[in-house]
Amino acid sequence: MIKLFSLKQQKKDEESAGGTRAGVGGKKASAAQLRIQKDINELNLPKTCEIVFPDQDDLLNFKLIISPDEGFYKGGKFVFSFKVGQGYPHDPPKVKCETMVYHPNIDLEGNVCLNILREDWKPVLTINSIIYGLQYLFLEPNPEDPLNKEAAEVLQTNRRLFEQNVQRSLRGGYVGATYFERCLK
Repeated sequence: MIKLFSLKQQKKDEESAGGTRAGVGGKKASAAQLRIQKDINELNLPKTCEIVFPDQDDLLNFKLIISPDEGFYKGGKFVFSFKVGQGYPHDPPKVKCETMVYHPNIDLEGNVCLNILREDWKPVLTINSIIYGLQYLFLEPNPEDPLNKEAAEVLQTNRRLFEQNVQRSLRGGYVGATYFERCLK
């Protein structure tokens, strides 16, 4: 968390010292870089979320860690990768869940079914909007718009079994024929 604030301060210092610069080589920043910088400076992360920048000079690629403190996924730790393209904010970032999870809206390859990452994306939406949307998926999984149809069906027909399957997947183990790595924090 401290890294994020030091990164914000570093960017502000760079701006006041001679204009906005992209990371390497002092080239002018692209529209996507300027907008992502603004989004990051204005982030208001919930206490259950943390952002990590593997490369401090690359604001277009980062990780989001969500650790739900309530609901079916309480105690889990889920890592999402964000890849922000040059078309941002006109195109949504590419978001993948790197943690294999038993969830109706996240498939086993890590694809995420969140409407604002697809058809409902608008340039006025921010990284903050996506973070809150992802967090909401863990609080209220949506079986009506599934990527993992089996998990959605179990959630709709047998909530208790769904909860048991989620807990088994969080602890590490098999749900049906699929093995899940432990992801409890």
